[in-house]
Order: sequence, then structure tokens, then C-alpha cells
Amino acid sequence: MNILITGGAGYIGSMLTPALLAKGYQVTVLDNFMFRQNSLLECCHYKSFRVVRGDCREESTVKPLLEKADLIIPLAALVGVPLCNTDRLATESTNQGAVEMLCRLAGDGQRIILPVTNSGYGIGQPDTPCSEDSPLRPLSTYGVTKVKAEEAALSRSESLSFRFATVFGLSPRMRLDLLVNDFVYRALNDRSLVIFEGHFKRNYIHIRDVVRVFLHAIENFDEMKGRPYNVGLDDANLSKLELCELIQKHLPKFMYFEAEIGEDPDKRDYIVSNQRIGSTGFHPQWGLDRGVQELIKGYTILRDSVYSNI
Repeated sequence: MNILITGGAGYIGSMLTPALLAKGYQVTVLDNFMFRQNSLLECCHYKSFRVVRGDCREESTVKPLLEKADLIIPLAALVGVPLCNTDRLATESTNQGAVEMLCRLAGDGQRIILPVTNSGYGIGQPDTPCSEDSPLRPLSTYGVTKVKAEEAALSRSESLSFRFATVFGLSPRMRLDLLVNDFVYRALNDRSLVIFEGHFKRNYIHIRDVVRVFLHAIENFDEMKGRPYNVGLDDANLSKLELCELIQKHLPKFMYFEAEIGEDPDKRDYIVSNQRIGSTGFHPQWGLDRGVQELIKGYTILRDSVYSNI
């Protein structure tokens, strides 16, 4: 199978690409390497690996790469509220426009597995988990573009989407700005954290389980196609304060405080049901405790803000 990954040198792609190559797939990565990352160097010894430096929004670049692709995984995106707010045009053209172009150019038999986000649920109902049938009410440019990209993908018969929870864990193209990654880094290095709107809840998923669910979908595509799937930890619908409490168990010197004034620019607040993906036979292996322990070891090595995405 020939797989095309846009953004394959990013946080998720740097874990997914070597995993696909190890499984024997032919993999082509298109990436603009905007963060000057070298995270795919370990893949270069594979004859089945091809890498192209370019822009996923340019049809003249993308169209030739699609010719031999059996499966397309559009990972290329500007992620998170702060980064997306710095360049809304680039966010819309990358997160939404590039995916719509792929859907237009792809043949009927070419498959697409699209990662999006469960942030599209916006603000959910208290104590009521959001399922894939819940209304989508994105609050940010990032959320809006991902919802529209998903609409384009699921309008095809040979596509499926993953509505990922907030991802955490170590990657060769590390990101410190993701919530769990950020909180553990601050807990270890600053030993203190001020929380804004600490009652806001969200769901979480480890990056190694993200890789596993892509492999699961490739192997079970015909049974899964045509639908969106929430992908997160059933036991990790936690508020920011609850997350800090969990981290403190591993780092007892960590102190956290909730600010009485001030706002979080990311207003989403919801809990999520992951029952649909579980019914396909996929179950995460990495819980938050295991992931926090991994991050603590990783941050003993990494102490550099270059691993943020802004």
C-alpha cells in the first residue's frame, strides 16, 4: 500500500511515519518543515520512504503525489488557538482548504483517514458525554476549520475521520504547548502553575495510541469508513484542576493555584464518549499516569522552548 502523509514531519507524523514504514507500507511525506525539525532522519534508510519539501496547499505539488497513493492521511495543520489566531488566512487555507483540495483531487477508490479534533463540540452539556451524533459548535478558528474539513472528507464514500482528544506524550518533533505536556513541563521545571478557569473539562489521548488507531483504521477500513470517531481515554474526562492533582501525585513539590480573575483563550469545556471507536475493537493502552511518568523522564532531557509550536 502506498500512503501519502501531508505534514508527516509534525508532532503526530514523526511518530506515525516510522510506524507505517516498520509495517512495510510505502510512505511519502509532504512537509514544509516550518519548525526546522529533523524528526524523520531515522526514516531515511527505508527504500520505501520518500520525502518532499513543499506546501500542501499547492495543487501543482500535491497532484503528482496523489497519482500512486492508495491512502491519504492529511496531518498538515496549524494547531491550537494561539497559533491559529496569529494567521487566520494560513489556518483556513491549510486546515480546511488543503483538505478540500485533496478530496476534490482524490479518485473514488483512494482512501482518506482525516484527523480532526473533538474541540468541535465547543461547550457541552454538564455531565453529558458528547458522542459523534452531538451537535458541533466550534468556538475557535481552529475548531471551525477542522469541522469544515471533516465535512468535506465524510462527503466521500472512502473516508473516515478521527476526532482526537487533546494529545499528550513524547515525540521526536515535540510540542510543549499541548495541555498535559505543558503542565508536566511546568510542574517539573517551575514547580508551580496558575490555572485560569480550572473547572473546564476536556478529554486526552496519548500519541502512541494515536498511532495505534491509525494502524487499526488501515487494517479495518472497510468496516469503519464513512463515519467520524471520537478517540480519547474513557477515564480521562478531567478538568484542568483534576489534571494538576494527578500530576502532583508524581511530582509532590508541584503547587498549583486557580486565578480568581483572568480567562483561558481556549473556551472549550466538555466530556466525551469514545464508545464508537471501542466497538470497533480499539482500546487505548496509555493512561495519563503512564504518560506523565514518560514526560517526566523526557523533560529530564529536553529543556528548550524550541519545542513549542509558536
